[in-house]
Amino acid sequence: MSAQLAVETKDLGRIYKIRGSKKEKAVRKELIALENVNIEVRQGELFGLLGPNGAGKTTLIKILTTLLAPTSGWARVAGADVSQEPHRVRPSINMVSGGESSGYGLLTVRENLWMFSQFYGIPSKEANEKIEQLMKMVGMSDRLHTKSSDLSTGLRQKMNIVRGFLTDPQVLFLDEPTLGLDVGASRDVRKFILEWLKEDGKRTLLLTTHYMVEADELCDRVAIINKGKVLACDTPSALKQRLQRDALFEIDTSPLNGLTESALEALPEVRKAALTEIEGGARLKLTLVEESALASVINILTQKNVKVMRLTKQEPTLEDVFVDLVGRSMAEEESNDRAEH
Repeated sequence: MSAQLAVETKDLGRIYKIRGSKKEKAVRKELIALENVNIEVRQGELFGLLGPNGAGKTTLIKILTTLLAPTSGWARVAGADVSQEPHRVRPSINMVSGGESSGYGLLTVRENLWMFSQFYGIPSKEANEKIEQLMKMVGMSDRLHTKSSDLSTGLRQKMNIVRGFLTDPQVLFLDEPTLGLDVGASRDVRKFILEWLKEDGKRTLLLTTHYMVEADELCDRVAIINKGKVLACDTPSALKQRLQRDALFEIDTSPLNGLTESALEALPEVRKAALTEIEGGARLKLTLVEESALASVINILTQKNVKVMRLTKQEPTLEDVFVDLVGRSMAEEESNDRAEH
C-alpha cells in the first residue's frame, strides 16, 4: 500500500447469511451488502461515499473501522489490514454516526468527552484544553456543564462530532453526520469539518451521505455506491461533466392539456423527460441531445396550447449523475429497496 493512501480496498465483499428458524437451521437466503468494492482514499483527502439508504455505505464503514469482517477481499486503513491487524488500525481512527445517542445522560458534556478521551490515553490537561477548543468551534462553549440528557438532538449530535475529532485521528469516518439536523446545524458541522481538515494536511476524512448537496459542497472525490457496488468514482465536477454532453432544461408551464412524459420522450431529440405538477400548471425537466432540440419541444407545447411561464437551463447535479447511472432518482431507489425488503 502506498504511503500516500489512507484507505485502500481490493475486491471487498460482504454477504449476510439470513438463517431460518431453529428448526430449519439452513440458510434461508444470502444478502449481498458489498460486492467487489475497490476504492483508494489519499492521505489528506475528504472522500465521499454517496448513495441511498441500504446501498452498503454503513457496511463498508463498519469493515473499515474493524467492527465487521469482510466476506471476501481485503481493506487497509492507515497502512494496516483491518482484519489481520485491527489493533494497529484502531488507535489511528475514530468514527461518528448520525443519529446515534452516545454518552451517559447523567454526565455533563465535558465529563462525557473527558471520559472518552481517557479511552485513548490523552493526558487529562491536554484533553480538557482540546474539549474547550472544539466546543468553541461548534459554538457550544456555553453547554460544557449541561447534562447530555438535557441537550437537543442537534446539540447532542454536535457533541458526538466533537467526540470524533477529540482524538485527532489520522482517518476519521463520519457516517451520515448531519442526519436529522436542521439546516443551521448542518451548515455548522460542514464548516467545522472543513476547518479541521485545513489545520493539518495529513488528516483524512471519509464521509458517507445520501445528501447530494453535502457531497458536492464538501468532497474532493466521490464514489457513487448502489446495491453494494461502486458505480463511479471521481471529483464532483468530473462526474457532472459526464452529463455535459446533454442539454438540461427546466420549464414551468400552464396545464399540459393531456401531454405526457412518454409523448415528449418519443421525440428523437429528448433523452429523458420528467413531469411534476405545480400550482397552476406543470414543471418539465428535460434532458435533450442538444440545445437546438428545445425548439421541437416548444413546438409541441404550442400545438397543445400550453404556455411557457419560465424556462431555465440547468447545470448537471450529482442527482442527475445518479439518475444517469442507476436509471432513477435516489429517493425512488430508496423507496424501491424498502418495497423489495
